[in-house]
Amino acid sequence: MNTPERTAATPNADAEKHAIRTAVIARQLDQIAPGTVRVRTAPVRTDRDGEQQLTTWVVLGDALGGPVEADRDAHRAARGLLLRMFPAADWTRPQVYDAITGALAVDTPVMPEELHR
Repeated sequence: MNTPERTAATPNADAEKHAIRTAVIARQLDQIAPGTVRVRTAPVRTDRDGEQQLTTWVVLGDALGGPVEADRDAHRAARGLLLRMFPAADWTRPQVYDAITGALAVDTPVMPEELHR
């Protein structure tokens, strides 16, 4: 009798899944706000009527690093998309998503090389 065996995912299968996922996210980001290639998020504490609230600042960027013109709903939709696609990410820290590479990473500020002298 044939019994199915579980096999480990091959590197090619993982790479193909990553490429498909990256393409899906890129296409959806482009539908949300045309030209979006980079999404940066940062948790921000605000004071609204004397009460501290945690909100998220979202910046949409193009391939050249410039801002993408979008309304509040587009920013909210881009953040929601990333929350759904990366549920295990630590969204209490600043994050940056690159739609070209498909990489989501903690967005840590870095000093330009010229200033390291």
